[in-house]
Amino acid sequence: MLDIVLFAVFPYVAVILAVVMGLYRYFTNRFSLSSLSSQFLENRCLFWGSVPWHYAILLVLLAHLLVGLFGGLWLWVVGTPGRLYLLEVVGLSLGLTTVVTATLFIARRLVQARLRQVTSVMDWVLLGDLLLQVALGAYVALVYRWGSVWYLDTAVPWLSSLVRLDPQVQYISVLPWVAKLHFFNAFVLVGLIPFTRLIHMVTLPVSYLWRPRQVVIWNRAVSRRRA
Repeated sequence: MLDIVLFAVFPYVAVILAVVMGLYRYFTNRFSLSSLSSQFLENRCLFWGSVPWHYAILLVLLAHLLVGLFGGLWLWVVGTPGRLYLLEVVGLSLGLTTVVTATLFIARRLVQARLRQVTSVMDWVLLGDLLLQVALGAYVALVYRWGSVWYLDTAVPWLSSLVRLDPQVQYISVLPWVAKLHFFNAFVLVGLIPFTRLIHMVTLPVSYLWRPRQVVIWNRAVSRRRA
């Protein structure tokens, strides 16, 4: 019964919440649809966290997506031990990278007093949940090996059944609780999207294509002469 609530009901609740509240935020507070970067307050630590984080997390998400869209091709990729070992090592390395960088995001805001002042409760919730998610993923990759193979026979059929509006939780009900928590928490993050900075994932700056050019004048030299 618990598996039905967590993996057959909650995913739809999270997606509906994300869509409805995301649209509400778009029409009522469009200015907030950004990452609200704190780069001006502190850039050095942000660079070493943000750049590796985005490369690593995008590759991890892309791999998860490719398994679902091109299952036959993925089976061919993992069909030999050499390619399977390589995928496992690369996946684990990317997972550990996301753990380190997510930890760096949190440490940066804890150490910098100026950043703590502009960090909301939802920022802490989001950072903590992101760290939990990537830590769970890295743990699963490290302890329960060959996820490149069994993910295709467990999570992919479950996710496909959700898309067909016919949830089949038996595909993941036999998995270890750590893997199940990883899947559940993914939909928790989906539900958090409209309430946090994570909403910048679903916004595209297409207006940049037609907006007037922005002229920036560097006045540091003038300021120094005045000083």
